[in-house]
Amino acid sequence: MVELSVRPMTQAEYDEWIERLARSFAESQVAAGNWATDDAITLARQGNAVLLPNGLATEGMLLLKGVLPDGTAVGVAWIGLNHPRGNPGCAFLYDIEVDEEHRGAGYGRALLAAVEEAARSHGSKALELNVFGGNAPAIHLYETSGYALVTQQMRKELR
Repeated sequence: MVELSVRPMTQAEYDEWIERLARSFAESQVAAGNWATDDAITLARQGNAVLLPNGLATEGMLLLKGVLPDGTAVGVAWIGLNHPRGNPGCAFLYDIEVDEEHRGAGYGRALLAAVEEAARSHGSKALELNVFGGNAPAIHLYETSGYALVTQQMRKELR
């Protein structure tokens, strides 16, 4: 496996990431049919503000940058050490992404392993995440990394 570690995000990295995250999440919610295009970015920003009221200093949140041994940043991750539905001992992976120019080189699997170790080092016994059903590469990564399906939501458009 590729050698990769995680470190806390800097304020500048956080500022750039939080806006990119809001845009990406808004696009995913629109594509999934959950939100209207006109409201999506506002809803995404509001959701992030609720979960990260103090930004980088929000207690119980790990905001991480994935880096190679030479210091090259290749991705980011956001872990909530307290599960949003209160599952004891279970952390929640809100976001993990490899920068586009670094995709396809095994960094996703390495970043996921580093994220798991970060959660473990903070006392977590499990890690849970959500993934959009149409994100086949992510689903494959999670399945081949030992993640099991625990819930499933399905939809049919009625026309």
